Amino acid sequence: MTTPAPLLDVRGLHAGYGALDVLRGIDLTVGAGEVVAVLGPNGAGKSTLLRAISRFDASVRSGTIRFDGNDLLRCTTERTVRLGCLHVPEGRRLFTELSVDDNLRLGAFTTSRARSGLEADLAAAYDRFPSLAARKRQTAFALSGGEQQMLAIGRALMAKPKLLMLDEPSTGLAPQVVERIFSIIADLGRTGTAVLLVEQNAYLTLQHAHRAYVLEGGAIALSGTAHDLRDNERVRDIYLGSSSA
Repeated sequence: MTTPAPLLDVRGLHAGYGALDVLRGIDLTVGAGEVVAVLGPNGAGKSTLLRAISRFDASVRSGTIRFDGNDLLRCTTERTVRLGCLHVPEGRRLFTELSVDDNLRLGAFTTSRARSGLEADLAAAYDRFPSLAARKRQTAFALSGGEQQMLAIGRALMAKPKLLMLDEPSTGLAPQVVERIFSIIADLGRTGTAVLLVEQNAYLTLQHAHRAYVLEGGAIALSGTAHDLRDNERVRDIYLGSSSA
């Protein structure tokens, strides 16, 4: 049986900002419908990895990034989005003075669909995030941190991504909101949307991911199935601690 090509295939990636090298020789893959996590300490290069893939602002020195058969190094950020590779950065980057509804509608600007299709997708977004439905006319600025994070994810999903990249989606949120976001991530994987997840919450991440990479000092220190990494003594000591008991 032939193994299908990965949806995202990163090979030998060296990247950084200006003269600063951050990533050194990263090899990483994500399959369709797979939830893959990237763990590591602050400053390890996790956010830079997502920024390099999304063609945001990290400069790629060498290596390859292929997505769904396309060479992303030849693509602009807009083209990357149109191909179905969506990045929700840390900090969410919402249009805070616009309404919840307008933020969601802007997420669909790269796709062509009839008005009826757009309204159906909006209805689906509000079904997935019911707290947003009650606040659709409020500005994004008026939302709580958890609601803003859900709006950022919902806006990205309006573009119908094949791969959703999330940078620290649980940061600063209440535990019940974090649980809800991880539940949504798991649902996305089950329905065919691949997820590349950068997170500090290693315990919950390894409960919901299929595979994970541990990034240290700009390089991959460990990789494997989530189950194997949960049982890895080094991962347990450094990243899981007493919460894994």
